[in-house]
Amino acid sequence: MNASIGELLKPFLKADEVAASFDVMGLDSQLIVDGTYFVVEEDGALAGCGGWSRRATLFGGDHSAGRDAALLDPARDAARVRAMYTHPDHVRKGVGRLILEACEAAAAGEGFTRCELAGTMAGEPLYRACGYHEIERFTAPTASGVEVPLVRMGKALPQSVAR
Repeated sequence: MNASIGELLKPFLKADEVAASFDVMGLDSQLIVDGTYFVVEEDGALAGCGGWSRRATLFGGDHSAGRDAALLDPARDAARVRAMYTHPDHVRKGVGRLILEACEAAAAGEGFTRCELAGTMAGEPLYRACGYHEIERFTAPTASGVEVPLVRMGKALPQSVAR
């Protein structure tokens, strides 16, 4: 995660925004407890990771403020795609797409018909290519006062996935 945040955001953000990104991003261990977090390895090395959630929190790690563990209602709420990271040595190899497809299929298996996420500027092209549309752009404040730009995106799951 740290390599992904530290390297892949550089072309999109100012140096202080990249540094501040560590304050608002990271692993939410609730995803592991819920069994909704995936890891992709290549030759024994971590290539990428990411998950989805049936809980209300849209983004952020264990250390982030404003987390909400309330369960979502698949009949009216969108599942959350969360904590997506690809190691810089493994970008453009389909790792992110593989994880995203696994998240969508798992969420659909629990009755969700839509997914939403808070994407980084580095992740936005992947999400657009996978059918996500922009809902809103916003910034996440940090203790240092630097605001990190994010984009909230959504997607209706195809009927073949959503059943």
